[in-house]
Amino acid sequence: MGNSPLLQIKGAGIQFGGLKAVSNFNMEINQGELIGLIGPNGAGKTTCFNLLTGVYVPTEGDIFFAGERLNGLAPYQVTRKGISRTFQNIRLFKEQSVLDNVKVAYHSLAKHTIVSSILRLPSHFSGEKEMEEKSIEFLKIFQLDKLKDEKAKNLPYGQQRRLEIARALAAGPKLLLLDEPAAGMNPQETHELMELIAFIRKEFNLTILLIEHDMKLVMGICERIYVLDHGQLIAEGTPEEIRNHPKVIEAYLGEEVSDNNA
Repeated sequence: MGNSPLLQIKGAGIQFGGLKAVSNFNMEINQGELIGLIGPNGAGKTTCFNLLTGVYVPTEGDIFFAGERLNGLAPYQVTRKGISRTFQNIRLFKEQSVLDNVKVAYHSLAKHTIVSSILRLPSHFSGEKEMEEKSIEFLKIFQLDKLKDEKAKNLPYGQQRRLEIARALAAGPKLLLLDEPAAGMNPQETHELMELIAFIRKEFNLTILLIEHDMKLVMGICERIYVLDHGQLIAEGTPEEIRNHPKVIEAYLGEEVSDNNA
């Protein structure tokens, strides 16, 4: 791949009937970067994530990941290419245990086959054992290992968010997409989340793209930020550049950024 970006979006967009939800969206993310995507509600941020992960097929433009074109791939194929995501609204298997939620994601990396599982071959049992051990390792990173047998629905909100990130990581991504990870968190939980994101980025050599409304989090950890408004990219730059960008202040950040910059 050389020095080319890990993720490259060229003029991507999608139209639903007569409505252009996202239009002419361009983005480049290099290996190891931590990038923010911000904008008002309805700006098209989650739509961009859906385009990246195969939920939607672009009606214009191209999406490349590690040099391969993603247009038209199904979500499970995109996951296998190395992109995992969390969701704005937590989507855990709420009736399953904390451990099983992570094991489900780890199945995409499992070495034993369906045939070995049906025939109960030795490779099935060794594969299941490895999957459980690896899943518990992920839970330890997120301080959830002692809750492995608890139903996911019984975890407090902040821990459910951590579990969702753990599950996304279990698929072994190169690029992790976080959709409003701090939504519903109190300031202490948000601070811990910032530390966690920084840790997993380094620990797993991850590239991260996050959507977030919490400007303190975005400005505190992102190296570059893209700003959407009405499905159009209106700005891209460092936190300092975005904080002082007239279009961004007008469209979204307003006095909040001016106050933070004072």
